[in-house]
Amino acid sequence: MKAAMFRAIDQPLTIEDVEIDNPGGHEVLVRTVASGVCHSDLHCIHGALPAKVPAILGHEPAGIVEAVGDAVTAVKPGDHVIACTSIDCGRCTQCQLGRPHLCTNRADCQRPREAKPRLTQKGARITQFADLGSFAEQMLLHERAVLKIADDIPLDRAALLGCAVTTGVGAALNTAQVAPGSSVAVFGAGGVGISIIQGARIAGARQIIAVDIRDNKLETAKHFGATATINGLEGDTVRAIKRLSEGGVDYSFDAIGNPKVIEQCVYCLAPRGLATLVGAIPPGQKIEFDPNHLFVEKRLQGSFMGSNRFHLDMPKYLDLYRQGRLNLDDMISKRAPLTAINEAFRAMEAGEVTRTVLTFS
Repeated sequence: MKAAMFRAIDQPLTIEDVEIDNPGGHEVLVRTVASGVCHSDLHCIHGALPAKVPAILGHEPAGIVEAVGDAVTAVKPGDHVIACTSIDCGRCTQCQLGRPHLCTNRADCQRPREAKPRLTQKGARITQFADLGSFAEQMLLHERAVLKIADDIPLDRAALLGCAVTTGVGAALNTAQVAPGSSVAVFGAGGVGISIIQGARIAGARQIIAVDIRDNKLETAKHFGATATINGLEGDTVRAIKRLSEGGVDYSFDAIGNPKVIEQCVYCLAPRGLATLVGAIPPGQKIEFDPNHLFVEKRLQGSFMGSNRFHLDMPKYLDLYRQGRLNLDDMISKRAPLTAINEAFRAMEAGEVTRTVLTFS
């Protein structure tokens, strides 16, 4: 099969031939139909997120099941599926507590090191980033990583649920639990930020303030539900948010992973406000803020993959899409073939797209 290979930091991906094994007991062979291009993949390319090379990046996939192992019961050949990186074992303490996105035993869904690798090239092991590796024509996955969806959902839209939508909408609905009638500030209007905005809108927030440094992204944010926008390069962002919200917002979200922005997330809150960190922060980065803000009972928390329960939350999000309340269609700025992967990353860095989705014939 063809795959986009990541071999070295800050180097373009290369389209190469890779061998994929047959599915074992609980494994599923999926023909990739669509894959979103996520900022986390770009972080890997720049070395901000670790990835063992050579690797196939990509973790927002949708496709069709081609074959299954003899122990698979959840799906069958021909089923349309989406996949998610928050794979859970179903047995560890976090899974038993209803927090499968924080599973501490992901190895249970991987092949043992001594077993034949799922992916190889001339006998050498190829890493599947996030246990998915969707920048490839096929994926070999554990059955707990996939979820059957109805055939009426377009697979290019469904692919977005693998990361951006799940992370953003879930941060608003699950992690922060935005209350109806509340005020919200969202820093960053990329794919995840737009999803947070949509989650806050679905939750019933009365005011959603989007912050970005690109005017075109701020216009996009309005389209998805932002009630006000602020260009972070123009004036004092915190003061502007407090003016618009009459003293501070109830909830703030960082969808960038920038330490300076995270400070602003804390400072722009009203008393008892809640700041949620969603963006990927590069290893080694430190956050500093005036602790006196905490005396008015402001709170700071992280969010991983939107605190999602993959097999429970995704059907709900797809229902919201069917109802027209979750806009997946307009999140896709561009569709492109696998061979255009490096151009997709360039467009992302330039702020030209909300999401590029790779489509496979």
